[in-house]
Amino acid sequence: MAFAGLVVLAAELTARLVFFRRNVVADFKAPDRVFGFFTITAGLNVLGTRLALAGHPLATAVLAAVAAAVWLVLTYAVPATLLLSRAQDSVLGAVNGSWLLWVVATQSLSVAAATLLPVWPSQAALLAPVAAGLWCIGLVLYLTVVALILLRWLTVPMTPATLSPPYWILMGATAISTLAGARDLALPSGIPVVRATAGFIEGFSFALWAFGTWWIPLLVILGLWRHVRRHWPLTYQPALWSVVFPLGMYSVATLSFGKVAHLTFTEPLASFMLWVAVAAWALVAGAFLARLARDLKELSSGAPAPSRDSAAASDRPASRKLPWGES
Repeated sequence: MAFAGLVVLAAELTARLVFFRRNVVADFKAPDRVFGFFTITAGLNVLGTRLALAGHPLATAVLAAVAAAVWLVLTYAVPATLLLSRAQDSVLGAVNGSWLLWVVATQSLSVAAATLLPVWPSQAALLAPVAAGLWCIGLVLYLTVVALILLRWLTVPMTPATLSPPYWILMGATAISTLAGARDLALPSGIPVVRATAGFIEGFSFALWAFGTWWIPLLVILGLWRHVRRHWPLTYQPALWSVVFPLGMYSVATLSFGKVAHLTFTEPLASFMLWVAVAAWALVAGAFLARLARDLKELSSGAPAPSRDSAAASDRPASRKLPWGES
């Protein structure tokens, strides 16, 4: 099913690049949307890791190679675009949770490299430094992007429109970083780079896990402020899936790191959070099916269904201009 989804998404992306090239270019130049392209790398590696567990390491290697090529282009092209071709004086107003997809994509490559090493131990001299190096890059990127997000929160007025679901990636990025750290720690200790970085990775992985745990109550509070205090409508939107993935990743990361670090308290916590992630998935999936059924009913009745853009615009409050963009 996941592989079929990959084929469909690849075909749609190809069609968009061919027939809607201007839209792709516009997305690439938009600071609030460009980091979404990193989901290509993350998605390929998530599927690749699953295929490795199913006994298909060659497919994992192919997907990881494609993901690495995409990441390599984006990891330099995106910041270069933001620095050299932006229209406004500052992009601070466009910083949002999707920027952390850069971190997620980077750590997914670290996970892929660590997953392939036991299958091809003869390539340990290449795969181990790649896994550890990408983990370190992801760590620094996380610290950098979180600093920008906090700066935006403290300088740009917070509104229900800007406090969107992708901010849950604040926790999800720490989770996949913890998982990548756990995979690196599970590599043979005789490899020089593993021996040199094990203590550093283990300590910082625990710090990232703890910080991710700290994020969860705050994100819940912010969500309550958005939907209860400020009455922002809680309706289906694709961005809600950015809440589900971090919850699932947190559960897997908690269990994996607990095993390699011999932390017994993590197993019951991981089990509890797994059910939380399942419940979140069920709620979002149910909301999607309800939205789909409503749209189909409107189409069958002959009433034109509102477009995604117009529906989003009707829910969005009027924004006001700030020195660096819109609030």
